[in-house]
Amino acid sequence: MPRNRSIIMLSVGHACVDIYQGAVASLVPFFVAERAYSYAAVSGIVLAASVLSSVAQPVFGLLTDRWAMPWILPVSTVLGGLGIALSGLSGSYPLTLVFVAVSGVGVAAYHPESARVARLVSEGSHTAMGWFSVGGNLGFAAAPLMVTAVVASGGLRLSPLLVLPALAGGLLCLPALRALRRKTALDGSGTTAAVGTDDKASFLKLSLAVVFRSVVFVGLSTFISLYARQRTGGGTAAGTAALFVLYIGGALGSVLGGSLANRWDRVTVARWSYLLTIPAVAGTVFVPGPAFYVFVALTSAGLYIPFSLQVTLGQDYLPTRVGTAGGITLGLTVSIGGLVTPLIGTVADATSLRIALTPLILMPALSWLLFRTLPEPTAPKPMAAARAKSSTAGAPVTR
Repeated sequence: MPRNRSIIMLSVGHACVDIYQGAVASLVPFFVAERAYSYAAVSGIVLAASVLSSVAQPVFGLLTDRWAMPWILPVSTVLGGLGIALSGLSGSYPLTLVFVAVSGVGVAAYHPESARVARLVSEGSHTAMGWFSVGGNLGFAAAPLMVTAVVASGGLRLSPLLVLPALAGGLLCLPALRALRRKTALDGSGTTAAVGTDDKASFLKLSLAVVFRSVVFVGLSTFISLYARQRTGGGTAAGTAALFVLYIGGALGSVLGGSLANRWDRVTVARWSYLLTIPAVAGTVFVPGPAFYVFVALTSAGLYIPFSLQVTLGQDYLPTRVGTAGGITLGLTVSIGGLVTPLIGTVADATSLRIALTPLILMPALSWLLFRTLPEPTAPKPMAAARAKSSTAGAPVTR
């Protein structure tokens, strides 16, 4: 029960951080409406959030592998919210890029340490890690609703109100961290080292699969609101609904992924998921009318079934560097794709969104091909547990 409570608190905190990753794409239609930004310009905003996050995430992962930094969870949560809150105040495009980049750094700082802490608390449970990931999915899903509720009523000048979830998330981190301190004091499980050998080749293949997954996810996140209006003939509500469906489907996908991994191995589940995502993305790009939303939902579920599984796979491929592994597989999964969005935006400005989004159909196919070459690793035992087992084995037997 204590483990479940801690996972729930971490999941809620995860939601309060990832709401700001979703908020970047949610703000895109309002930047277009109020500031007349082009597709390329709004792509640059997504790029600003992604570049620093993509670079900083592995750095924070390396730091987490060397030192436990649980204090960074509330600090990074507030930083992520503050950047988004300030992004709507200035009409200056460069300042908007700076504020969104600050938010990206906050998000980058959060994910490696949160993945390490969640691994300790979950004690290797795929289902528990799935629920931790669900928090991020729900944060993404809440973003378009929160942004629309705030900005649609009073414009971008009300963006400071968007900092409220970050303040709440920072406070919610505190009881989870107190519970973690009690747990590590009792059983010594705070040690991040583990018994095992790093499989760097498999981790590299996994990382490439994560990159391709990120390209299709971030590409759709950036433009789905604008594209939904074209495919359904609706207005702002149609775009908000499409983004909400894209994000909320991830919650179902993450829970389903953890459950399926308890029955089949993680690599098999992820491989089949990516294979089924290929026609789902194709339907999202080409099918008009109400059926468009069905394919968006299928795409979301297909992309998120492997989400938490990729985190634990990465940590098991790199058992001596779980912070780095978590930072790359958990954080870069939803950030590095932003590096490609300016290209998508430029093509869309020159041709159409439909043409620009068509190459995204290839991305899950590439992830599927990479997963076909990956082995299922054996989860390593934590160093603390290994020491305890060794100590017990060497101790005299008392009767």
